[in-house]
Amino acid sequence: MKVTKTEWLMFVLAGVFLIVLALLYCQAAAVTPGTDYTISTQRQAAEVTPEPPEPEGPVDINAAGLDELQRLTGIGPALAQRIIDYRGEHGPFRSVEDLLEVKGIGEATLEKFREEAVAGTDEEDGEEDKAA
Repeated sequence: MKVTKTEWLMFVLAGVFLIVLALLYCQAAAVTPGTDYTISTQRQAAEVTPEPPEPEGPVDINAAGLDELQRLTGIGPALAQRIIDYRGEHGPFRSVEDLLEVKGIGEATLEKFREEAVAGTDEEDGEEDKAA
């Protein structure tokens, strides 16, 4: 069997490829001091940053700002802004149920935070007077 020039060329190229591949492997396998890596499959607990304590008591939906409204369960930045905008256009809320008029707040959302909110300080004062 006679080997053609093309076959010799293919053998030479394959040999050069294998030599280069072996050199790259040896170079990658060499560990430089200080670059030894260990891979762990264990998960580390996420670093927890303490949040400032939230103020106690219900949120007054007529006086609360953006951040304070977001303390209510189910209220994010967009809904908090809609509450503030609605309050600015229509005046103070007479009751927590008036929040149903705000776009994006339905019965289900209102039920999530109904106990966390009040509409104005007058209701709170009235409840305190009844308790006394």
